[in-house]
Amino acid sequence: MLRIGLTGGIASGKSTVAAYLRALGATVVDADVLAKEALGAGTPGLRQVIEAFGPEYLDEQGQLRRRRLADRVFADDAARARLNAIVHPRVRARLEEECARAQAHGEAAVVLDVPLLFESGMESLVDEIWLVAVPPAVQVARLRSRNGYSEGEALARLRSQMPLEEKLARAHVVIWNDQPVGRTQATVRDVWASRVIDRPE
Repeated sequence: MLRIGLTGGIASGKSTVAAYLRALGATVVDADVLAKEALGAGTPGLRQVIEAFGPEYLDEQGQLRRRRLADRVFADDAARARLNAIVHPRVRARLEEECARAQAHGEAAVVLDVPLLFESGMESLVDEIWLVAVPPAVQVARLRSRNGYSEGEALARLRSQMPLEEKLARAHVVIWNDQPVGRTQATVRDVWASRVIDRPE
């Protein structure tokens, strides 16, 4: 079974590409969903986060105040590293479980949708890395439009991730997503066909 790591910087459109792959029949495992599960109400992960950062990050319903914590960690490298040390091992274990499940079901490939694939060291989980890419200026514009961030907030989130040039050098496949939607969809179809459907046994 081929393990594909799908990654891309914030606001690159990686989730859109993951949706195209699902439409083509791919089994896609979303690391962001697993990370949210790991920090759900009452979980050991959430308890560890509150121990590390304080009770002000817990709301009245026992849920994590995600935006407040995000504002903290994107402004503080040490805090971000502390949070990642709590979350990443839990996500990695769940990704391994999902890969084992896909293999048991006879899947030809599984796509691990991991935004911080490189930064978390999770590239060792996969056989190929598919990078969804857009120029940094496009990322900043999308973040400001989509999330209402100031330019400073958008740039802080970009700077927290590996530079695009380094990701491009380490990817097996690059899917540029600063083009018309139909062209991106065609690229995804072609890549899926050549790397998975027509892949030699």
